[in-house]
Amino acid sequence: MMGLITKTDVVYDPEHELKTDLYYDDSKPARATIIDIHGGGWFRGDKGKDADWAERLVAGGYAAVVPNYRITPEAYYPAPLEDMATLVAWLKTQDLPQQTAVVGSSAGGNMSVELAIQTGMPAVSLSGILDIDDWLEHHEDVVAAEGDTSSFNSTASAQINQDGHNDSFYKWFVTNYFNGETSEWQAATPVHRISDTTGPLFLANSLNEFVPTSGVLQVAQAMTYHQRPFELMMMIPGTRHAKGYLDDVFNQTMLFLDAHLEK
Repeated sequence: MMGLITKTDVVYDPEHELKTDLYYDDSKPARATIIDIHGGGWFRGDKGKDADWAERLVAGGYAAVVPNYRITPEAYYPAPLEDMATLVAWLKTQDLPQQTAVVGSSAGGNMSVELAIQTGMPAVSLSGILDIDDWLEHHEDVVAAEGDTSSFNSTASAQINQDGHNDSFYKWFVTNYFNGETSEWQAATPVHRISDTTGPLFLANSLNEFVPTSGVLQVAQAMTYHQRPFELMMMIPGTRHAKGYLDDVFNQTMLFLDAHLEK
């Protein structure tokens, strides 16, 4: 890509030694800055695995910021959300466009919606972990099981968790995020905090993947109630999860970002 500049491991939070990668085109001004939050169930994952998405955002005229954040067992909810608040504050001190949006997949999709709630910025969520308290309360009989995640960090994100329903794994990593604290389930479920100031949302899910479609429907209903703009693209056939269907929705996500960010 002509003019592509990549700056890796830029420290945005010295206290927790958290770093981010920056992507931009030095041959022309970026129209806005996109935060790209990687997935990984809050227990695995790395910013480097979203280099592909970041480069595509730069090709579309944006600057991209791809951060790492604290994951378990180093830290638990709400630490990753606190890290994103730190990142947003840090970005205000940087020589990047101050008009900002956020994209994310899986756990990153959850955190994207959280930033839309907290800041009002537009957000794209691919297979976001959105149904937490209601799903857990109605699946008490499901036995949580991690399964084999040994190849997670070495496997491309688009190839992870593409086999459909897996309630045991879903329950394992969601409850793991709270380190056994059931009292935090409701506070961590985004739908309860959607308001008249929530930013525009682009929501996608596959019909038969391991992330339940119920969360997308709940958020869409709440956005409708509060008369906040959203695009719902949940009806993706098959079992693909998050970046597994990025190619299918990429053009629509770019149109969404273009529509909600200043040119």
